[in-house]
Amino acid sequence: MNNKYLTTIDNPGSIITAIDAAVRFPEILQVCNAKYAPDIDNFKRLVGVAENSADLLGRIRSSDFTSEQRMSLLKMFRRCVSPVLDTEMAKKITKVSTQTLVENLGHTFKAIEVLRRQFANLSRDEEAALAALIGEYDTRGQLGYLLTDRFFSWFEGALGNTFSIEGPRGAGRDIELSTVYSDYVGRFPCDFVIRSCGDDAVRAIGFARYDSTRGGAQSDDRTGGNSDKVSKAKKFCEEFGKAFRIIFVSDGPGLAHGDTWSEACELDGGWDGNVRVTTLKTAPYRVDKFWLMGTTGEIHVAH
Repeated sequence: MNNKYLTTIDNPGSIITAIDAAVRFPEILQVCNAKYAPDIDNFKRLVGVAENSADLLGRIRSSDFTSEQRMSLLKMFRRCVSPVLDTEMAKKITKVSTQTLVENLGHTFKAIEVLRRQFANLSRDEEAALAALIGEYDTRGQLGYLLTDRFFSWFEGALGNTFSIEGPRGAGRDIELSTVYSDYVGRFPCDFVIRSCGDDAVRAIGFARYDSTRGGAQSDDRTGGNSDKVSKAKKFCEEFGKAFRIIFVSDGPGLAHGDTWSEACELDGGWDGNVRVTTLKTAPYRVDKFWLMGTTGEIHVAH
């Protein structure tokens, strides 16, 4: 098969799978309202008792709340008090002090008096809107998990008698290449690893990405990252005499964007045919046992 298979596709949309898992408007309002109503009540209560906005942040970051509750409250603080608050940093209550956050960002905080007045008169519609804002990115990453799960299911059904595939099907820790090969030094996270059943030899490492939309700087970042993965793998294999394939499972409407599609075409068939880019639809004839078993060289697996 042509290693540069993607370059033969005239209509990229014909090989793309659109995974539809999002809740539509206005149904999303009811879903988010039901999910976040208790957290909004907690936020309103904290606004009522906090001495000032800095104290409000400190109360939110209390260990009295679960990590999920705390993140919801931090999202509300960002939406209602300080839009520059980094919630990912603020959630690290043992590593980043509230005092540090206040010193750096306190000048952006809305006054507690204003918050009390606003939340004392919050209508049901406004609460629903706030809930929708908090839950805006609830499905972020979910489509990627669904893509990975579908690829795993297909692979196990089609090639499970000959190969095994390991890695998180949903949220979970990536597989570091250093845990696969003992002589690899440094970070190299993979989404999955494929081994041949007979000898447990590593036949491929892989990455799965679903793009609902893509373009511009995001695509530029993705391009550089994927090319870097190939370069690192090639250098490692040449230096230590290893041999494995690289699979990029790339899908979603964003793949059809001009620059993203060009990147996929450039990657596909790279490293002398060791790299293949596939969608779910093309997997049956892009990820086959003959290509996977076509690696040569010493295989030394870390234990």
